Amino acid sequence: MSKTFRAWKIDEPLFLPVMVQDFVAEDHLARFVVSLVKEELVLAEITGTYGSERGQPPFDPTMMVALLLYSYCCGIYSSRRIAKGCRERVDFISLVGLDAPDFRTISDFRKRHLKALGELFGQVLQLCEKAGLAKLGHVALDGTKIKANASKHKAMSYGRMGERLRELDGEVAKWLSAAAAADAEEDKQYGRDKTGEEMPKWVADKKQRAEKIRKAKAELEAEAKAAAEAKLAAEAKAAAKREAEGRRKPGPKAAPPALEPDAKAQKNFTDPDSRIMKSKDGFVQAYNAQAAVDAEAQIIVAHDVTQSPVDCGQLVAMTDAIETNLGRKPEQLSADAGYCSEANLEALENRNIDAYVATGRARDAVAGELKGAATTTPPAEPASAPMRVEAMRAKIKAGGHASPYRLRKQLPEPVFGQIKQARGFRQFLLRGFEMVRAEWAIICTAHNLLKLAHGWSPSTTQPVATGAG
Repeated sequence: MSKTFRAWKIDEPLFLPVMVQDFVAEDHLARFVVSLVKEELVLAEITGTYGSERGQPPFDPTMMVALLLYSYCCGIYSSRRIAKGCRERVDFISLVGLDAPDFRTISDFRKRHLKALGELFGQVLQLCEKAGLAKLGHVALDGTKIKANASKHKAMSYGRMGERLRELDGEVAKWLSAAAAADAEEDKQYGRDKTGEEMPKWVADKKQRAEKIRKAKAELEAEAKAAAEAKLAAEAKAAAKREAEGRRKPGPKAAPPALEPDAKAQKNFTDPDSRIMKSKDGFVQAYNAQAAVDAEAQIIVAHDVTQSPVDCGQLVAMTDAIETNLGRKPEQLSADAGYCSEANLEALENRNIDAYVATGRARDAVAGELKGAATTTPPAEPASAPMRVEAMRAKIKAGGHASPYRLRKQLPEPVFGQIKQARGFRQFLLRGFEMVRAEWAIICTAHNLLKLAHGWSPSTTQPVATGAG
């Protein structure tokens, strides 16, 4: 007796009409994103740019915003992969409604509205606060190196630029001379009206290469000059302050800053705004992406990107950004040793924020906790150690294992893991500092959207569970 199977109806037409949203479950992430974008987000800055009725009607910008946000939530960033998903994946089809934009349309929309897309971070963050997912009881700050869309092998040091320029100029002069001699010989043999006088293409390429190097060399020189002038101005201001206070400057006079760049200073030809930075994978051409993470549900409450490989200069700016985004300061803030300085600790003190900033390597800072405060003495600090740094070291040691100090890694590291490992964002797609900042803003917005999708429903204000797509 043969087995009866369920009918396979791939060749039969559908007699009853279906809605594309029926392709996915009611609690699917795609439905959540569509609902949130249509009902909760204000997109006037994007929709207001469309005014002319001429030409073919564009895709609905609300749909395009939902498509991009959903794609980023799924870890899909390439416009070609997004366009392919719109043709082949039911979750994407349910979002675009069987009218798939091509990859160029997606790419152009993202470029045109990149700044406005990045600014959606603030609206999504406000919704997270409304849902009770961001309370600012404790915020941890950290940075991570993310590769730029450029190879470190396309960079050249200032010293090497000078050498290579001389080499290229010599080669170009040599071959120009040879070409001129060949032209004269051909003119003598064939006459002046004959062709064959053009300069070889590869010689022109060398000239273009030399021009690029000259431009990068000039940029490095301008940056070095600006840094020198800023340093001289700061020294003059400090000297005037000491004179006004009746103090003398100790030690010999400092050497004037160099007006030329250091020979090892580098400039990348593909993305000049990116920098060589040290990461766990060695030296990479990268940017330093910053994130402040709330302890309640690992919501990113502030973000930024810096060209500096060190984090110290970002603490005050990121702390103030939290207040700008949510209208209030965090009660507590923790950060790694890279953010520790006397000025940063003073700034947090002036803002009445309970700070827990590592003063050194973790194994040194918590040595007393691991072996017992009664038997272990922390490493000796030089006599000139800043007062607030000393006080912070004592505060962390006294707190023991229950201190909020431990949250400095427990909060940001999982967020970076979710972004870089789970959603595969390990390299920026765009080039240029401002473009990269906006791209990082969209990445942080997608992270918060996923947290919001698993914790709140705009219509019911009750926790919901959604599919991952």
